[in-house]
Amino acid sequence: MMDLAALRAATPGLADGQVFLDSAGSSLPPKIVTDTVVAHLRREAEIGGYRAANERIDDLAAVKTSIATLIGATPDSIALSDSASRSWADFAYSVPLRPGDRVLISEADYASNAIAALQRAARTGAVVERIPSDDTGRLDTDALAAMLDERVKLVSLQHAPTNGGLVNPVGEATRIAHEAGALVLLDACQSIGQLPIDVAALGVDALSATGRKWLRGPRGTGFLYVRAELAETMEPARLDLHSASWVSPTEYRLAPDASRFEFWECDVAARLGLGAAVDYLLGLGADAVYAAVAERADHLRKTLPELPGVTVHDLGTEHSGIVSFTVDGHDPIAVRDRLAEHAVTVTVSHASSTLLDMTGRALPAIVRASPHYFVSTDDLDRCAAELARVIG
Repeated sequence: MMDLAALRAATPGLADGQVFLDSAGSSLPPKIVTDTVVAHLRREAEIGGYRAANERIDDLAAVKTSIATLIGATPDSIALSDSASRSWADFAYSVPLRPGDRVLISEADYASNAIAALQRAARTGAVVERIPSDDTGRLDTDALAAMLDERVKLVSLQHAPTNGGLVNPVGEATRIAHEAGALVLLDACQSIGQLPIDVAALGVDALSATGRKWLRGPRGTGFLYVRAELAETMEPARLDLHSASWVSPTEYRLAPDASRFEFWECDVAARLGLGAAVDYLLGLGADAVYAAVAERADHLRKTLPELPGVTVHDLGTEHSGIVSFTVDGHDPIAVRDRLAEHAVTVTVSHASSTLLDMTGRALPAIVRASPHYFVSTDDLDRCAAELARVIG
């Protein structure tokens, strides 16, 4: 059982009494994360960035170990980056494509992924196709199986989309894709830190994630997981003296593991903060965190529809910690801003972020609430009460 009072006391952002429901955007870091980042920045100011980084070499290596522990991987299969989008693109742009090859994306795919896939296809002569959703809104695995052939080189799966509580059947979809010889890249940007992820059990070839959302880490952090035996065979689209070694005037040698997807220059303080965030989650007990997030989101899903004119738009049969809704006669941006006036933080997800899904459902925008484990039931009820005031 987590000590909610202690967790809230360790979250400075809650000191002003706000109800924070935007961990799907950029969560409130615990004090240990902020302290870790600031302490290293101060150390850099004292002795310079190089010496300060050298003092923390072991700690930087431990960041990968902590991430690997969280997702059931090995440290050498983890590459640190500055975002989930960077991680996703770094892998996707490294998959060889030729004219006529096919890339499959889900209807819930995020705009950054779709744009990168479309650009890559345009440059290589490949094509991008959508995988339909089933009647519940989940990725249709039967449709996926029917689409697959030897020309499908990459299948992009969205574990939990940015615009609602849908959770896709990643393990089943991966198994089907692998039967046709396709690689599977999982976007776990909205699931890492709030849903259980075991890369071995899911079987995915690569996974992209961010630090700033449910992990409660700093902005400008993320990571890429690449299946170890696959990483050894791939050449990233961009290299530097960290991802490869210059061994002769005309020759370079790639790093032997997933670090070939990293660049040397990075925000050391932020990466140390990411490690602190992952260790904080592991210390609480990941399963306890996942259960708490699910409980709070479920409370909102039951409470919000009781308000007149409020419709919850979450798809699927299994749900994440994201709760999406609209209010009849009220623009989502106006709802967000009115709630902010009363210290309730939510955000808005626009159709431009998940174009295929939201256009198909005729939703130009939705309000998104995403309560983390540090949110209390009283907070959730206060959100509902303030929303009732907005409705009038």
